[in-house]
Amino acid sequence: MYRVINKVLLMVVCSGLSISSLAQNRIDTQRPDAPELAAYGQYAIGVKTLDIINRQQIDIIKIDPTKPKLIEQPKYDRPLTLEVWYPAIKNSQGKTSLDVYLRDGKTQVSIQGKAVRDAKPLVSTQQYPMVLISHGHPGNRFLLSHLAENVASKGYVVVSIDHTDSTYRTRAAFGSTLVNRPLDQLFTLDQIELMSKDKSSFLYQLVDTQNTALIGYSMGGYGAVISAGGSVTQQAVDYPWGAPHDTLAVHQNLNKTDTLPDPRLKAVIAFAPWGMNHNVWDQTTLKQVKVPMLLVAGSVDDVSGYDKGVRAIWQAITSVDRALLTFDNANHSAGAPMPAPKESYFYDETLGFNISEHYTDAVWDSVRMNNVSQHFVTAWLEKYLKSNTDMDNYLNLETNSNHGVWSKDDKGQSEPTHTYWEGFKNRTAKGLRFEKLAQGE
Repeated sequence: MYRVINKVLLMVVCSGLSISSLAQNRIDTQRPDAPELAAYGQYAIGVKTLDIINRQQIDIIKIDPTKPKLIEQPKYDRPLTLEVWYPAIKNSQGKTSLDVYLRDGKTQVSIQGKAVRDAKPLVSTQQYPMVLISHGHPGNRFLLSHLAENVASKGYVVVSIDHTDSTYRTRAAFGSTLVNRPLDQLFTLDQIELMSKDKSSFLYQLVDTQNTALIGYSMGGYGAVISAGGSVTQQAVDYPWGAPHDTLAVHQNLNKTDTLPDPRLKAVIAFAPWGMNHNVWDQTTLKQVKVPMLLVAGSVDDVSGYDKGVRAIWQAITSVDRALLTFDNANHSAGAPMPAPKESYFYDETLGFNISEHYTDAVWDSVRMNNVSQHFVTAWLEKYLKSNTDMDNYLNLETNSNHGVWSKDDKGQSEPTHTYWEGFKNRTAKGLRFEKLAQGE
């Protein structure tokens, strides 16, 4: 065996490859300490790419904030690329890797999962609930791909959006992201609903858009709060660095319209939603949020903020039941981004940082955080999209995981003193907090 290994190493060296170049960038890793609901579900997974166009949208990029406001703002047809994960027939054969661009917007790499490219959908008598995913700024539709295919394996159709002007390769004026993020989310929902009724679409009779959840990270979380009914403040509309010529006002006074929150939206999961630390909302406007929301945050998030950021949102959305999962001592990447591809470990002179930092955390292992997120996301979706009351066992927890007591008998039955987090193996529920508030609290 020793000689065989040495022979392989010699072949690698002679071919000019490094050992690390043979490693796969897997997005489907389950650590031995992964909590119970993180495990992949019963369904095989397919994945397809779609393109849609939202016609005649205001072209924020072409508005010159230094010039007087035009009577008619410039318009354009706004393209959006979607990645769709869905339950597929078993034993599908095909490509299981995804070709993605890194944070520098120039380096393309391959990441490996379980989903089979263009696999035949598994059609059943009951349609699958829909889950929308909205990335950060900048980001792309693959940033949460580990979560997307995990969720799809449990009987959901998952649609992740490439937000134009906000991806690694299309990043442009921030005002475009501020205005378009919620619009992109709900337009995509509309388009998927049309496809579900179109006999020529692979989504025909596959997806139940009346039963939809929205998952957003950072600016995707910002959009999710607005899509859930959270109107922006006048201060946000007036920011000189924000959206020009009052274009953000489209997201004001949402409680006076019948458009938001969209009745198809039954649950929201917001990872590190940006905005509260810049007064995008206030106590009054956040009371307009009407969709049950799970928020996920790092306690030292220096982008979206914690006490005056994510936690403040959680406290202020008093019209709904909501929960807050906190990774103690984690920063902005808590729980959301996929593990950093090996090729991202390099310093970019133009950006001024190591590209891997976009994905990683200084304290927490990315796969560990992903597994914890998969667990709680599964519980939240099952509760609010599938009315599975058994999920309450995984959501009614001792606030601080470190304070949970493991007390089971020889047969594995819980004793009265057992307060350990449900679904976590002994000694694995550490460094986390889970807090709930009911509507009106």
